[in-house]
Amino acid sequence: MPLPEPRPVREYRQVDRARLDGEIRPARQPAVLRGLAEGWPAVAAARRSDEALVAYLKRFAVARPVVALVGEPEIEGRFFYTRDLTALNFARGLSPLQPFLDRLIKDREHPRPLAMAVQSEPVGELLPGFERENGTDLLRADIAPRAWIGNRIRVAPHYDLMENVGIVVAGRRRFTLFPPDQVGNLYAGPLELTPAGTPVSLVDLAAPDLDRFPRFAEAMAHAQTAELAPGDAIYIPFHWWHGVDSLEPVNLFVNYWWNDARPGLGSAYDALMYGFYALKHLPPEQRAIWRQMFDHYVFCPDADPAEHLPASARGVLGEASPELLGRMRETLRRILETL
Repeated sequence: MPLPEPRPVREYRQVDRARLDGEIRPARQPAVLRGLAEGWPAVAAARRSDEALVAYLKRFAVARPVVALVGEPEIEGRFFYTRDLTALNFARGLSPLQPFLDRLIKDREHPRPLAMAVQSEPVGELLPGFERENGTDLLRADIAPRAWIGNRIRVAPHYDLMENVGIVVAGRRRFTLFPPDQVGNLYAGPLELTPAGTPVSLVDLAAPDLDRFPRFAEAMAHAQTAELAPGDAIYIPFHWWHGVDSLEPVNLFVNYWWNDARPGLGSAYDALMYGFYALKHLPPEQRAIWRQMFDHYVFCPDADPAEHLPASARGVLGEASPELLGRMRETLRRILETL
């Protein structure tokens, strides 16, 4: 049986910050922002040629080395795991940016090039001045851009603990996106060993193995897809899974991550890790009770669990003031020291 075709991501044009915050983000759906950066000088250089783009980037490049990911031709651009899932199928090393860019140009016509990528480098450190010539008023000024440079790379579906606006500067990028509730149908890999931070789906989007991953068919029924050209952007909501294919031999992507959670909170991902330690291996009947407790006290689906208490007696159930958060951190610190 053929897999369902993902539906196109909804597209918008002439998006400003008011429209992003008032219409697009509240929908909690991905969105393509066509032509958002069509006026960027870097986009104009990329449209002229790969050589023009590289020459433009070299105007800003600093001497410091960057972390480069390199995989053998056999992985066909898919940064992933070894067959037994106990190691990664690529290596990390240090390289100055300029020879890395030159190698991308050199390998363009190679039938089986090395897979190469520089990922998530702060633009202001890697290419100081680039962000002043190629900026956007779509987001707050304190949200710093990051650069992703490489050849034909395939990144497995994964999620970010942030909201994300990403802009294609050079090359083309194809996104395949899944909502957070499809986690059970995406067959996440190991949590302790990941290619880039959060877990990735083990399903190869180019050749899904439905005998091994049968529930992936259900995930595809909820999938969305988009292909972006230079100057186009995409908005990815918090925790949406996204697989990304870079489709040209020279690609540059600039993204902006942010999280509107109030400062001072702990990491929800760290809490998940502690949940494995404290909850996952309890007897089933105890886990069921603790699930009810978390729903009542943490997720609060029905009402404020402290509404019957005076403010002076609410403790950890009260308003999350800096003082209360500080006391919580100190309590957790003492608890973790006893483990």
